[in-house]
Amino acid sequence: MASEFQLTPKNINLMKDVLIQHVPHASALGLTIADAKPAEAWLTVPYDKKLIGNIETGVIHGGVITAMLDNACGVAVQLALPERMSIATLDLRIDYMKPATPGETLMGHAHCYKVTKNIAFVRGTAYHTDESDPIATCVGTFMLAANRATPMEYADALINKQEG
Repeated sequence: MASEFQLTPKNINLMKDVLIQHVPHASALGLTIADAKPAEAWLTVPYDKKLIGNIETGVIHGGVITAMLDNACGVAVQLALPERMSIATLDLRIDYMKPATPGETLMGHAHCYKVTKNIAFVRGTAYHTDESDPIATCVGTFMLAANRATPMEYADALINKQEG
């Protein structure tokens, strides 16, 4: 059953950590939500030698960028929905334009631009400091109400506790 939910700046702030904590892989990569607003999310991954894909160059593995973009897109979808529900990535196309610069933090920005009854559409960009100079871009689709589980129940409980 869907809970009553109001997407306010305060609630978005409360949800930031929860939206990443329920995905252990995201936590393991060090993903954090730097900023969020309705239908948009900005995530970061700090440079870490454990995430290097090429030991000779120090470049972060492309899978880290993929995971960051997938999570950023998922968070943007959650922030575009009128109520909390489970979602699943249906398709995520990523175009890599250049390698990430060794030693620099990765940023990812995603925007959910369309939500239908069953599908959400999203696009995103991975970059360092300037979104107009991307490392990679993506477009994706997410299935809504992907299963009966509601991973956001904790977020709703946290918000209700803060409001009560």
